Amino acid sequence: MRVLITGAEGQLGHDLLDAFSGNVPAAGSPAYAARFLTTAHDVKGCDLADFSLTDAAATMDFVRDFRPEVIVHGAAYTAVDKAEAEPDVAMAVNRDGTANVVAAARAIGAKVLAVSTDYVFDGTASTPYLPSDVPNPLSVYGVTKLAGEQACGDESTIVRTSWVAGFHGNNIVKTILRLAQAGTPMTFVDDQFGCPTLSADLAVALVGLAKSCPGGIVHATNFGPTTWFSLARRVVASAGLDPDMVTPVRTIDRLPAPPAQRPMYSVLDGAALAATGVGPLPPWEEALDRLVHLLVAESSTSS
Repeated sequence: MRVLITGAEGQLGHDLLDAFSGNVPAAGSPAYAARFLTTAHDVKGCDLADFSLTDAAATMDFVRDFRPEVIVHGAAYTAVDKAEAEPDVAMAVNRDGTANVVAAARAIGAKVLAVSTDYVFDGTASTPYLPSDVPNPLSVYGVTKLAGEQACGDESTIVRTSWVAGFHGNNIVKTILRLAQAGTPMTFVDDQFGCPTLSADLAVALVGLAKSCPGGIVHATNFGPTTWFSLARRVVASAGLDPDMVTPVRTIDRLPAPPAQRPMYSVLDGAALAATGVGPLPPWEEALDRLVHLLVAESSTSS
């Protein structure tokens, strides 16, 4: 396939470039990757240095020049708390930028795989969210990502994911590991539930989906729910350090409260992904261990 990746400089973008090139992304599962990384595709990445998604003409020109068969749209405004103060900027990127990508794809007959988020839900559920469940975002970020989904239309395939971390870029796993290695006590909420996702495994899943681009919405996360507290303890323990340096706190007691409200429960049901033959992704514990071990090894080598 001829594939264009937007947001190629982000943590998922790096892994997508590797996966579509036929290589297992850093910290990815070789066993899971072997199911889908059977060939190297003609893949090209783009980011802000190439053009702005908010510029419809520039987006159209870039897409027409490369003429992909599939566009994996991973670019987004993802600063959840900052978006509360910059709603217009977030909407311009997440809604209008997505609309520009979709319009360019339709102009050349390309299919679109668009990455979205669990933040489109309000977190009041007590069972995993289905793709068909009605969204009700609590934050500006969630509102703008939902608007981006709506801009995709029925022909696109929307892939909602959650709690993403990987080898590239900055993320919560790297922050936890850095603090733990410095011996810094940490406090994490133990009443927000979701599904961690390793960007490497997600990238492989997107390669699998790109072969069919079934349309509609699927949920793609590593298997199993947890809390931020349990995730942080797993990171610390996986690094061979004392998990008791992580203590729990209720969301209501977290001070200062972050600007953006998070869903208390955003576990995503992966049955629709499994029905395509692409899911389930490996368990989150296994995926997190792979990432932490690689990051620890990398820090040992660099020091």
